[in-house]
Amino acid sequence: MENQEKEMTFWDHLDELRGVLIHGVIAVIVTTIVAIAFKEFLFDQVVLAPKNSDFITYRILCKIGKLLSMNSLCFDTSSLHLINISLAGQFTSHMMISFVAGCIVSSPYIVWEFWRFIKPGLTEEEIKHTRGAVWIISSLFIIGVLFSYYLVVPVMVNFLGNYQVSASVSNQIALNSYVGSVTTMTLLMGLIFEFPIVVVFLTRIGILNPMILKKYRKHTIVVILIVAGIITPSPDIFSQLVVSIPLYVLYEISLQLSTRMYRKKQEPAG
Repeated sequence: MENQEKEMTFWDHLDELRGVLIHGVIAVIVTTIVAIAFKEFLFDQVVLAPKNSDFITYRILCKIGKLLSMNSLCFDTSSLHLINISLAGQFTSHMMISFVAGCIVSSPYIVWEFWRFIKPGLTEEEIKHTRGAVWIISSLFIIGVLFSYYLVVPVMVNFLGNYQVSASVSNQIALNSYVGSVTTMTLLMGLIFEFPIVVVFLTRIGILNPMILKKYRKHTIVVILIVAGIITPSPDIFSQLVVSIPLYVLYEISLQLSTRMYRKKQEPAG
């Protein structure tokens, strides 16, 4: 009888998880359909905006560049032209961007669904320490997406879109290449900004501790600078600092959260 009850409990949980996944898929489908309906706004005002010289990031960086006497911060993307080279290229790009937009918009709801699924298995003490988890996880992801869209993507588009091996070779960027690069970088940065949550979780289960994070702090700085150099291949140091400083701040925040979690674990029960 005990085995049967355990088996039924397992299948009940599996069925509940299936419901969570179904709700998440429905949320993505609905938001994707809405995004498909707003094609002009999604492309003209959002996706293609970073390739225009009047994009807000370029204007702000240019003002900073004039104050610092750094003309390299005044980007000119007027020579960047997108073309479509496949029959279904524009349609597939439309579907891809709409799907990514649907995933981003529905991400808070999906996080809430998974939180609702795991919450019954937590103790009252664990629930107390994880209050606001849905808001924090969702906010970090959205902040990462915005950080990529307003900082990383414009610098990447400007450098790679205008880079030439020879003056006799002009850049005509394929639409699917542009869309793929923008969406990949945006989603990647959104996931990278979840690093503090991963650190807290690993500290909670004993795999990580603040001593390890402090020990490898210098190594992390080097890695962050390398990553910033890859993300922003622009030769000026300012562009690399724009990316590397927020990533390092994210690491320090993770360290502080790990320290707090580690101290709570060390406190005697009761």
